[in-house]
Amino acid sequence: SGRGHGGNAQVAQSFLEGTYSEIYPNITQDETGISKLFKQFSFPGGIPSHCSPDTPGSMHEGGELGYSLSHAFGAVLDKPNLIAACVIGDGEAETGPLATSWHSNKFLNPKTDGVVLPILHLNGYKISNPTLLDRIPKSELISLFVGYGYEPILVEGDDPGKMHPQFAAALDSCYEKIAKIKEDANACKGLMPRPIWPMLILRTPKGWTGPKIVDGKMIEGTHRSHQVPMSSPTENPSHLPILEAWLKSYKPEELFDSNGTLRRELKALVVPHDLRMSANPYTNPHVKKLILPDYSPYSTAFHRRGELKVGDCEVFGEYLRAIVEANESSKNFRIFGPDETQSNRLGAVFKVTKKQFMGEIDDKRDENMAQYGRVMEMLSEHTCEGWLEGYVLTGGHGLLNSYEAFIHIISSMFNQHAKWIKMIKEIHWRHRLPSLNILLASHVWRQDHNGFTHQDPGFLNHVITKKPENVRIYLPPDANCLLSVMNHCFSSYNRINVVVAGKHPAQQWLSIDEAKVHCTMGASIWDWASNDRGKGPDVVVACAGDVPTLEALAAVSILRKQLPKLSVRFVNVVDLMKLLSREEHVHGLKDAVFDALFTKDKPVVFAFHGYIHLIQKLVFGRTNQNFLVKGYIEEGTITTPFDCTVRNDLDRFHLVIDVCNQIELGNCHGVDQETRWSAVYVRQEMYQKLVKHREYINEFGVDLDEVANWEWSTSQLGHSHPSFFKNM
Repeated sequence: SGRGHGGNAQVAQSFLEGTYSEIYPNITQDETGISKLFKQFSFPGGIPSHCSPDTPGSMHEGGELGYSLSHAFGAVLDKPNLIAACVIGDGEAETGPLATSWHSNKFLNPKTDGVVLPILHLNGYKISNPTLLDRIPKSELISLFVGYGYEPILVEGDDPGKMHPQFAAALDSCYEKIAKIKEDANACKGLMPRPIWPMLILRTPKGWTGPKIVDGKMIEGTHRSHQVPMSSPTENPSHLPILEAWLKSYKPEELFDSNGTLRRELKALVVPHDLRMSANPYTNPHVKKLILPDYSPYSTAFHRRGELKVGDCEVFGEYLRAIVEANESSKNFRIFGPDETQSNRLGAVFKVTKKQFMGEIDDKRDENMAQYGRVMEMLSEHTCEGWLEGYVLTGGHGLLNSYEAFIHIISSMFNQHAKWIKMIKEIHWRHRLPSLNILLASHVWRQDHNGFTHQDPGFLNHVITKKPENVRIYLPPDANCLLSVMNHCFSSYNRINVVVAGKHPAQQWLSIDEAKVHCTMGASIWDWASNDRGKGPDVVVACAGDVPTLEALAAVSILRKQLPKLSVRFVNVVDLMKLLSREEHVHGLKDAVFDALFTKDKPVVFAFHGYIHLIQKLVFGRTNQNFLVKGYIEEGTITTPFDCTVRNDLDRFHLVIDVCNQIELGNCHGVDQETRWSAVYVRQEMYQKLVKHREYINEFGVDLDEVANWEWSTSQLGHSHPSFFKNM
């Protein structure tokens, strides 16, 4: 049910079917049990009024409107025998996410997927306003859904005695149409025509069968019947007889015996356990493990650090192809995206699969389109996220890939899924679910041709506000680290994993063996970029993110050449949660380990992928508060890749300036006089470099050669070759 506060119906049905009492034995099938059930509903210490996770048979709470239909379509993917009846309130039908979800019928394959039967319930009102779809002519309403590609069946009226058999007949008709579509599809040997699936439009009065008039005002059929049709009788005693008459109108004495138990002849109507909606196994699935091939063969190999330039997502795309191929027979893995899988350099998957689409396909002009495939794309982040959530909630594994700046669109959906994950972990009978995985490519630092509108790393700030045990943020610095991180994410459960990675060619730093160790640790010193072994650092240069890692390494190379006596430690963070304390997050570093990495008092210049205050928040309360964080400060335009960092003071020259400032301020205790006074000249040289940079890009439109072609220098800095561990 997508309707708000629809939990009463599903709780009542699961109780009458017997499932509720099986799961919660204290809610017995008698007057005592019913009394407990009534008291706990929408009551402190009880259960919510929505279809929450503690409701048997629920996989969609419906507290926030807009996602029921995309969840339903996601739920039936790869389940050819499943029919999901999705009730959509006319209030929810006005939301943007729901409006785009109607087009999901162009993606269901009648051979390999199940079926969604949308039931649009028009009762005419929202909280205090009429609903749009109830106030348009019937012909226009029908035409709307015919245009969407459905066969609408309208059932309307206000007489329960007539409406119930009419609705039952309509359901039978829909089932017959669905069965015929399925039969024809399975008999089809070639391309199938796109099915015209049935849908129901149910029109009844709002507050139907409730009080008609309260305090002289109409209730049934008006907005006043929304949720609570009258005030509490304890506060307004005149409402008590109205409430009593309302409840007695359902004739409970005909339904229950003197003990409050459902009468035997009605109990006999309950279907066998495995057919009960409240015991549907898809709503509490036993998850089949995803087959994950070894990712080492897909790694990048190089002789010198930084010599190889390759797109991180392009490398991951080859491994993603292997995952798709390995799980083809299981049919439990899908990739979703708003028209960006190819753009995000994951196109290798199309060597083994296609983009599933049941609409018209033009073989001469379209690419990688077919009626069956493991990739689903629609230019609606809402719908793609809803498909993935529905798929995951019913036991499937998957990935959503999107542009970083536009993932904010699904922030509220992210909230609701995070809440669901939190709650199922607290409910004893709920099984674990596959993690929901989000890959953000085309990120803030590589938008040279898209500009300011495509620059926003703020989704990470949103993610970090959720329960720490339920969310993860990973910022792999190169392709091999991305492989390690994604392998871990796909093998996890009951989490939301957010990974940010670049798609453009970038320098590679760690061998696959080094990447495994580094990602397992989550944060570590890169000894080959440091020179403080055995003496401790004067300054720590830290980073998180692929571009910040590049700029931080370039800054360290300048510092070590220009200020050779300066002791520099280089720390890279791939698991952002490591910065939290162990008390705040299971991945958090213990204070002693954090202090060993970042020291207790040395200045830390931290180059970060996102907004500065996120790192400041994560390290708050640590012993060392001498963190200078550089990150995105909302400066952007169409410009060169390097200039994106310059405009936000995250470039190598600004980072060197920051270190020199720390030296001059006396924060780098123990620095010799030669280094201290040399830092003044180095800082001046960096400002000169910035002036030169600005003049050059304004003249030629590209970055300086010393920036575009920079490589990690090994002649002076050492550790040129990556490490390989044969026994890993």
